[in-house]
Parts: sequence; structure tokens; C-alpha cells
Amino acid sequence: MSTETYVFDPTAPGFIDDPYPHYDRLRAAGPAQQHPLGFWIIARHADVAALQRSAHSVDEAHLRHLPAWKSGSAEVRKESRVMGGLSMLDQDPPDHTRLRRLVSKAFTPRAIESLQPRVEELVEEALVRIAAAGTADVIAELAFPLPFTIISEMLGIPVGEHTRLRELTATIVLVFEPFASAETQDRIRAANQELFGMVRELIRWKRTTSGDDLLSALISAEDDGDMLSEDELISQVMFLYIAGHETTVTHLGSGIRSLLQHPDQARRLRNEPELAVSAVDELMRFDTPVHLMRRITVSPLRIGEHEIPAGSWVIGAMAAANRDPEFWGADADELRLDRSNAHQNVSLGAGIHHCLGAALVRMEARVVFPRFVTRFPEAVVVDQTWNGRINLRGLATLTVAV
Repeated sequence: MSTETYVFDPTAPGFIDDPYPHYDRLRAAGPAQQHPLGFWIIARHADVAALQRSAHSVDEAHLRHLPAWKSGSAEVRKESRVMGGLSMLDQDPPDHTRLRRLVSKAFTPRAIESLQPRVEELVEEALVRIAAAGTADVIAELAFPLPFTIISEMLGIPVGEHTRLRELTATIVLVFEPFASAETQDRIRAANQELFGMVRELIRWKRTTSGDDLLSALISAEDDGDMLSEDELISQVMFLYIAGHETTVTHLGSGIRSLLQHPDQARRLRNEPELAVSAVDELMRFDTPVHLMRRITVSPLRIGEHEIPAGSWVIGAMAAANRDPEFWGADADELRLDRSNAHQNVSLGAGIHHCLGAALVRMEARVVFPRFVTRFPEAVVVDQTWNGRINLRGLATLTVAV
């Protein structure tokens, strides 16, 4: 493939509406790009998948070459980071290993499987509401309330806390956006501090009212005498709560939109229920819930003819990798629910940082997609608005006539 001169610019006109032509140009520009704003970005499937499985770091303490939005040493101190830099998302082994082992004790496949009847109940209630309305916003009626309710119930978070929690998490996830302004970073820090305090109080309450929920299990989770510290516990709860619904909302909304835009594939899903498993992966590949990942190099990283120095911020463009024709073939830009290798998409990470909630998001999507297209075979998109995010790009609204 020939290379071209191209500087990745997710602020370019039209990027939010359709970033995939931009990712095509990024791949064509070469295997790695040293961006003028002080980071590196890679976009090919083989390179992104290898980076996910590598021993390179997620801990910003290793940064030696700061991207523009990380200017100033204060930005890399743990106490200045979201969740205090203590969540699994920001930890390397051995701390990551310990935290994941403790959290996994309360997040087992059997526990996820036991949630399916509740997921089916919530989906059915949403579909009834949508059918009664005739025209409805699928995000507001289904894609948001389903994963939000499930993770809230899993954690045992009181219903009265939900409104403010929703507002705070919507602000905190902006930390995953590149090029965040100083004003946005201030908002993120304030929301993080408020949510940290709310979760601390919730944990204090839960210690006296323990129940059959994930938060109670996390409080008592132990491995060879090792337990989570108070701040570690707060950070993991914040992480699970945010990760447990924000990315799933994006996947469900984008997936329904993709199916309605490809009626031939929706028809196949209606007629061939055995496609449900591969359909979830293919829809995740086709419109990726999280577009960008990051690692900090702990040693020089060779990508093509480029040697990325140790201490560099490297972005892996997962959405670009998921459309890489060198891996997926000439039909990489087509939605094909029977794609045999769709499970090799890089959306959920790999290696030690493979998404802990992968089974949950897949189960929720496996219930939603077939039921939606079966209940509403004539559904069409009436209107849509994007959430304006670059990384956690998704739909703010998806109005559908059924």
C-alpha cells in the first residue's frame, strides 16, 4: 500500500459523523505516525493487537515524552488522575494482577449468566414501550437504561443515587478523549472528586447493610489474606460502574443503527438465530464502541521503520484496526454477520487488560440485537445525533419509527 502525507486530526470537519475515511488515510500513511502534539499513533490490526498483548505500560508514571494535553509534571501524578490512578485501567503487574484477581472473585461467568433473565425482562419492557410509542429514541428507551440498570443492580447502588451518578460518569468519561481542553479537564477533576466521595459514603453504608450484590462481594473479596484498601475499593467500584454501562450504551445504539442501515443483515439475524454470537462481534468490529487505546512504552517499540522511544504515549486506533483490509480482506468496510473471524476484532482488548466485563456486554447485546430486529422488522431510522466524543464515539439519540 502506498503511503501519503496525512496528520491524524479527529477534530476535522465530518470526523464525528464518519471517522472511518480518516482511519483509512491514517493506515495508508504508514504503520506509525509521530504526531505533532507529542504522541505516536498506530492503526493496523497486527500492530494494535500486538500492542494490546505487549508488556508496555498503562501507568502514566512511565511517561517521559508528554503529549500536549499532558503538559506539566503535575498531570502525571497519581493523585491528579481519575480514580486516583488506582483502578485496574491504570495499573501494571503486579498491582494489576492482584486487583484483577480480587475483583474477578465477584465478577464470575456464572454471575453474568445468572443475570440473563433480568436482562431479557428489561429488554422486553423497553420493546413494549417502543412499540406503544411507534416512534421512539432507542438510546433513551433501551440502549442506555439496560446496561445502566444492570450494573447499578449488580453493584447494589440505591435508586435514589442514579441521577447524579449518571451526570458525573458522563463527565468523567471525557478523560478518555484526546485533546481535552483545560476547562474540560477541570470539569473531569471536579466530577471525579465528587463521585469518589459519593462512592466512599456508599461503601460505608454497604458495610452495615451487606447484601447479595457486587459491592458487598468486593468489600469482602480476599485472596490469601489480601484485601482491597479503601481507596482501591472506591476506585474499582468507580471503574466497574463507568465501564459497566458507558461503552455498552455505545455498542447497543451503534449496533441497532448498523442493522437498520443494512436490512439484508437484519433479515439474516431474524431468520438465522444461530448468527447471534458472531453478529455481536461483527457489529462491534464494524462500529467500534471505543476507538482509541493507549500504552506508555517501557522500552523502545519497533513499528515498521519507526522506533518509538521508551516513555512515549502510544495510541492504538482500534476502530482503524477493525477496518484494516490487510487483515479483514477487501470487504472490511462491509457489515457481514457471518464473518468467521469477527471475534478477532480488537474492541475489547487482549492480554492482561482484556475487558473484565466482556461476557456481560456480549450477553446484553446477544439479547438485544435479535429481539429488536425480530420485534420490529420494518423499523427505520428517522433521526440521529452523535454524542460529540472522539474516543467513546456513539449516538446521543437514535429516533426510530417501528
